[in-house]
Amino acid sequence: MPGTETTYEHIILDEHDVPIIEGTTMKIIELAGAAIANTWSPAELQDQFPLLTLGQIHSALAYYWDHQAALDQDMEHRLQRVEELRRQAGPSPLRTRLKERALLLGHHRPENKVGNDAGGTTR
Repeated sequence: MPGTETTYEHIILDEHDVPIIEGTTMKIIELAGAAIANTWSPAELQDQFPLLTLGQIHSALAYYWDHQAALDQDMEHRLQRVEELRRQAGPSPLRTRLKERALLLGHHRPENKVGNDAGGTTR
């Protein structure tokens, strides 16, 4: 379904009025979130999302900065919804099994003692 045009080149509103990059399923908040979380420049964003043009990226970032309050609020609502769903789902059986086997980060892992190197440390 075609989206509603905006005054920003490359940016449309989808059927739920969510701003996306035209011709993609990339939401503006996804791209802006990646840029902010990783402190990526537009060129670095293009390295990470090679199907996007620099024009699309710059237009998406301009849209984000011009609508930052509303988009940040949308991101916060989405994060709250994820946390709510996570609580409702309860503990993951895989996570529970990994914890039992001490394979999750933050838990003790048995050392792999292959032998000593020239410095006398265990590998």
